[in-house]
Amino acid sequence: MATYNVHRCVGRDGRFDPDRVAGVLGELDADVLALQELQWRSSDALHLLDRFAADLGQRSIPGPTLLRPDGHYGNAVLTRLPVSQVCMVDLTVHGHEPRGAIDALLETTRGALRVVATHLGLLPGERRLQMRKMLAWLDDGPQHPTVLMGDINEWFLWGRPLRWLHARFGYAPAPATFPSCLPVFALDRVWMRPRDRLRRVSVHDSRRARQASDHLPLLAQIEA
Repeated sequence: MATYNVHRCVGRDGRFDPDRVAGVLGELDADVLALQELQWRSSDALHLLDRFAADLGQRSIPGPTLLRPDGHYGNAVLTRLPVSQVCMVDLTVHGHEPRGAIDALLETTRGALRVVATHLGLLPGERRLQMRKMLAWLDDGPQHPTVLMGDINEWFLWGRPLRWLHARFGYAPAPATFPSCLPVFALDRVWMRPRDRLRRVSVHDSRRARQASDHLPLLAQIEA
């Protein structure tokens, strides 16, 4: 599986190029893809999310956080796995950009797998509130093996959201993904519970990926 902030499909050269992002998604070849900052227009004959899903032969789960007459913006999940249940989590903090998470129950050969894909806010206090709500939501939901991934936006190594997540999920490797030209910050993260089913976490650092967005994709190999 993978998480990828696509930056509205605007690359480091300032060019809107969905084909370039589609190429990166193809390179990833992931069973589950969490996307952030995806923008799709309702006026398009085949909007970007449907197009990416068709290209990859996967199902799409939209999770827009901004709804506009000319199109939507926010999170999405693409997956090859059967989807049995989807819930949307509102993580918006008053006075800040709307944020949310997609909570999807997927079917694997080993049973149900819960995947939560999110994009947290830019300010520390905002992220703390969002993470408290997220952890409470996780505790109240079905207790299946769970993957939490997305753009966590936490660049403080000892920030409270990271400490809370490590306490709940166990430590997970966090290679730097931002900025894509010379990654310094580990903004994009993947955790899994139980921890021993998270086998490997790595950055997808292809030439195309370095150009397609300001983030590099993060790949995770799990024992599903």
